[in-house]
Amino acid sequence: MKINPAKVLKMTVPSKKNHHPFVIDIKAIRQRARKHIEQGAVTENYQADRNTVIRILNEALATELVCILRYKRHYFMATGIHAGAVAAEFLEHATQEQEHADLIAERIIQLGGEPNFNPDGLSSRSHSEYVEGKSLHDMIREDLIAERIAIATYSEIARYLGDKDPTSRTMIEHILSMEEEHADDMRSLLETLKTSDVHGS
Repeated sequence: MKINPAKVLKMTVPSKKNHHPFVIDIKAIRQRARKHIEQGAVTENYQADRNTVIRILNEALATELVCILRYKRHYFMATGIHAGAVAAEFLEHATQEQEHADLIAERIIQLGGEPNFNPDGLSSRSHSEYVEGKSLHDMIREDLIAERIAIATYSEIARYLGDKDPTSRTMIEHILSMEEEHADDMRSLLETLKTSDVHGS
């Protein structure tokens, strides 16, 4: 059977009515880029309230710093038959929380702000609390609670940022996914301790 190329072309090429080509005004973009170059990565296309975003990110930074301190204390204070494996988990989480803090601090600087590392008021800026915990079970439980708080607040931040600041939103969503993994790790450790207590009793 012979195929009529004209008919094939007619079927595969979208109509002009439904076709929306990607067109940008390069000349205008170049001109705008030359203005306010001291603002660095922040251009006229940035749609969010920059001061609000910087404040929110500084609160997230405080949250990560508090988590680092709590995980570090738990790492050094962990005792008991399961202490070795649990302490290793605490240390790994502390290291990852430090990476999160660095990402947030870098983004704050990109937005023209200053990352707040001042220890004064750190706990009041943080979403999660610094609870030491006495037993290994208490430590894991408090870390799980802190992770759940971070998951809830970071989800709200991501929704707030939306399309207004996609770069910050993507960063927060990345950190959020890691916090979800941390929460699952802590939940698994709690279950392991409970199972061990049942068999040991």
